[in-house]
Amino acid sequence: MPFIMVWKNIYKSFIVWRMRHVGDRVFLLLLSVLVGLLAGLAAVVLKTLVHITNQWLLQFRIPSIVGGNLLILIYPAIGIFLTILFVRFVIKGQIGHGLPSVLLSLSRKGGRLPAKNMYSSLVASTLTVAFGGSVGLEAPIASTGSAIGSNVGRFFRLSTRDVKLLLGCGAAGAIAGIFKAPIAGVLFVIEVFMFDMTATSILPLMLAAISASTLANFMMGGGVQFAFTVVGSVGLSQIPYYIVLGIFCAAVSVYFLRITDKVEEWFSKRKNQMTRAILGSIGLGVMIFLFPPLFGEGYSFLTELLGGSEQMLFEHTVFESFSGNVWLVLLYLLLLIFMKAIATATTIGCGGVGGTFGPSLIIGGFSGYFICLLSNQLGLPEQSTANFALVGMAAVMSGVMHAPFMAIFLIAEITGGYALMVPLLVASSVTYLCISPFEKHSIYARKLAEHGDLLTHDKDSSAWQLMDMRKLIETNFVVLREGDKLRDLVEAIKYSRRNLFPVLTENDKFLGVIHMDDVRQIIFRPDLYDTTSVVDLMHDISEGDIVRISDPPGDVVNKFKVGNRYNLIVIDDDGYYLGFLSRANTFSAYRRFVSSLSEE
Repeated sequence: MPFIMVWKNIYKSFIVWRMRHVGDRVFLLLLSVLVGLLAGLAAVVLKTLVHITNQWLLQFRIPSIVGGNLLILIYPAIGIFLTILFVRFVIKGQIGHGLPSVLLSLSRKGGRLPAKNMYSSLVASTLTVAFGGSVGLEAPIASTGSAIGSNVGRFFRLSTRDVKLLLGCGAAGAIAGIFKAPIAGVLFVIEVFMFDMTATSILPLMLAAISASTLANFMMGGGVQFAFTVVGSVGLSQIPYYIVLGIFCAAVSVYFLRITDKVEEWFSKRKNQMTRAILGSIGLGVMIFLFPPLFGEGYSFLTELLGGSEQMLFEHTVFESFSGNVWLVLLYLLLLIFMKAIATATTIGCGGVGGTFGPSLIIGGFSGYFICLLSNQLGLPEQSTANFALVGMAAVMSGVMHAPFMAIFLIAEITGGYALMVPLLVASSVTYLCISPFEKHSIYARKLAEHGDLLTHDKDSSAWQLMDMRKLIETNFVVLREGDKLRDLVEAIKYSRRNLFPVLTENDKFLGVIHMDDVRQIIFRPDLYDTTSVVDLMHDISEGDIVRISDPPGDVVNKFKVGNRYNLIVIDDDGYYLGFLSRANTFSAYRRFVSSLSEE
């Protein structure tokens, strides 16, 4: 018997045995542990490969006349072109940020992600970041973990709800594995993926995150991941300084969101991929040559900065002589904040693969260090630069990702305690409140929200936003033309089961509608059959009776509610008739959709 047949028989036998002997709830919990271990393993492999490659490449140096390492000009280009080749000839599709496609899968595709997503982001981001691409690994590994969870759930024939939950388990495990921070992993899924914290979801998410974190600790110890231990405490007198930090980080977050959009948009206008790659590689190489902390993720530079080693930022750079002047150090830090956002967007825009999770942490660290160093230099009471840098990391992440609780607990977990909890809460809350009027959605959800594809914690709003109104359009109405007479209407009534009759032009543009109730008295008068035009019988309608196919679903719902209408006429943007939406069918579909979104 061929191997494939043997495998299919074993698979079917296992599925049958599982359904008979293992309950759905228990099986889901077991799979959440499996998904967590796989996602954690992927995180360890990815982090270790990139770390080793970075260290190996940076040991080679070709000094230039003005200082700096000339090889850094070349490394990013190698990574970008290897990534493009991999995506074009192996993946044969787009990868991009990764997490927006996961969010789209949750809202529109029942949590289904292609099997190739289990390795595509993993390999592509390794090629990009290992050679110096200025992006993060967190989003790619979260995307990888999500794909692992989705495909494991589908392999074992779980329901759509459970497939979505395992997808979340994969993402939680990936974040927990990278940072050894299980609580942050769970909160990442709840805040970024918009999962509801229910009795059904919280235990699988926690099991996946703990499994991944335990595996990462076992395999890496205190190795390549970012970690720092807080020394000292924070007094209430320092709170105003952290409020100022929160406001500054809000401004930095808005800048980060806006500049990444503009740079990526600029690259997207260059239709030739080779042109984008060449321009981006040159620009990225120059930026990293001038500012080596932009090389790769940047955690090693940030760790040195937290330890008080500002000189590390200037070693082997054209600005090496700056390290002795505090004001020049401040200027250099400010330039790093601005340039990191541009370098990140350039890496992604020209063909690299990576995320913005890591860069937001790095920018936040630089921002916190900048504010503290500036405060100390102005003669104000001395503050801890390390504490400010750590709190800045959480604050900028809160602003960029709209995930304040995840950011707070991430920093608390990777610093080994909760000594900074009060300043973390203060700065992150201030940043989140300040940025909300300017940016209503996270960096991952903005474009999905623009297209009406975003699932949020507000299930009522999400249901209306995500429902496909096109599928609810009813077309079983007998159509009349503008030249028709009452006789044609009487004939139409014979064959119609509806009380509404749309009147169109000869080229299908909508003119009006005839209500059966309006013509009952004259349809039995044969003397009017050939003299009365259907146009004269049309019912008075207003803009409130008509919806366009491009109208947001929320506007459609408001027209049903405000006017207490039972049917709405649907036309396209050019005025062509498409059909009707009925109040009963629309609200029935809404109830079914809400039920499908429920976690319970």
